[in-house]
Amino acid sequence: MNGETINRAVVAAEYAVRGPIVVQARQLEKALERGAELPFDKVVYCNIGNPHQLGQKPVSYYRQVLAAIDCEGLDGAFPADVVARANEYKRSIKGGTGAYSESKGVETLRQRVAVGITKRDGYAANPDDIFLTDGASAGCHYLMNVLIRGIDDAVMCPIPQYPLYSAALTLYGGTLVPYYLDEDRAWSLNVDHVKKQLVDARAEGKNVRAIVVINPGNPTGNLLSDENLTEIATFCADEGLLLISDEVYQENVYAEGKKFTSMRKIVFDAGLEKRVALASFHSTSKGFYGECGRRGGYMELVGAWDSDVVAAIMKLASIALCPNLAGQVVTSMVMDPPKEGEPSYELFCKERDDILASLKRRSITLGSALNALEGVTCQPADGAMYCFPNLVFPQKYMDECKEANKIPDVEYCTRLLNQTGIVTVPGSGFGQKPGTWHFRTTFLPSEEDIKGVAVKLTDFHNSFIAQYK
Repeated sequence: MNGETINRAVVAAEYAVRGPIVVQARQLEKALERGAELPFDKVVYCNIGNPHQLGQKPVSYYRQVLAAIDCEGLDGAFPADVVARANEYKRSIKGGTGAYSESKGVETLRQRVAVGITKRDGYAANPDDIFLTDGASAGCHYLMNVLIRGIDDAVMCPIPQYPLYSAALTLYGGTLVPYYLDEDRAWSLNVDHVKKQLVDARAEGKNVRAIVVINPGNPTGNLLSDENLTEIATFCADEGLLLISDEVYQENVYAEGKKFTSMRKIVFDAGLEKRVALASFHSTSKGFYGECGRRGGYMELVGAWDSDVVAAIMKLASIALCPNLAGQVVTSMVMDPPKEGEPSYELFCKERDDILASLKRRSITLGSALNALEGVTCQPADGAMYCFPNLVFPQKYMDECKEANKIPDVEYCTRLLNQTGIVTVPGSGFGQKPGTWHFRTTFLPSEEDIKGVAVKLTDFHNSFIAQYK
């Protein structure tokens, strides 16, 4: 077995968030540790939404409940509601967090998730519709594995998109049908354009089976309007498409006067639950919690699902045995946190509000710095954890890249890393409208560090522009 004889789909799959630039960043970081002289003193990872790696403190309540479950004799160290929650979970998790659970996840934990969904949407959720998963990614893989039978099966995805979807489609042998978000209108979704893309794909012989909606957006940070969401839900009902709603940033909304609305609520509000099959994803990795390493999340299947399809997804979950128990526990707490009047409530709210307020300030700091650069425009980050600036490169630079057979945004991000230590992801790793160039950067570094990132970005870009004038 060698690189020529392994599965070609694995070779073809790309995931730029941890691509070559990140590999190079790790090498530079090790060089710094060895005492190498570089133009910077540390590598700042702005390539991925990994809050704790960049210094965000964990939410006390989550860690306390986890500790009380796993370590006997700590009851006196924690508030009464932490102890009560931990004891409830210990009674229902047979064998503790070191044992397998049901393949869909512990029933008590799924009930807690259902409570949170019901409170959020105003429509009762059924724990039996919920699969606890190892992050949202596992749910995506289950769906793609069931959906894709060959190259003619296709899924519509937004461009730009989180590359999990393009990579999964490549792995399972399907086709991605793009629909382009409208950057000039704050990355909004144009349903007429989506319809045209569907018609064109079908004319080419593609069997389009589903559409992915990412809201709030990754990498764009946009928040889709309720009108947009209703239009796309109705479109799916009319066209017989599975609706896949990636909602892992639902707690990350910063824009004044805007709020997150789940696709589930939209479907029920519009009376489409008998005409649309909806799969919704959520994760413990984002929000204000940032518990990425726990690999917690859920997938909820509601609406017009065929029982045989659900059984097939259940089979895949069974083959995987079960999601990790710590992730299951955190998912339940994310969806059903401490309540007013409980001992942990005040501290929980303070930690949550402080983190979200700081993220908002950081998004403004970085977005303002980007928009002040020559040839750069950046739509405001309504939500999520990213800025996705548009770069108009000098023609001299474009000609140089063409002659050297280099991709302009990849070369830009590579130079940025080598000169500043800032790790970003080229826009081409997410897909972008032909003829445009972008990069994605998080605003997760601390407020002090994000100011430094803004200064370094500014100095680098000004020097870059001056080089090609």
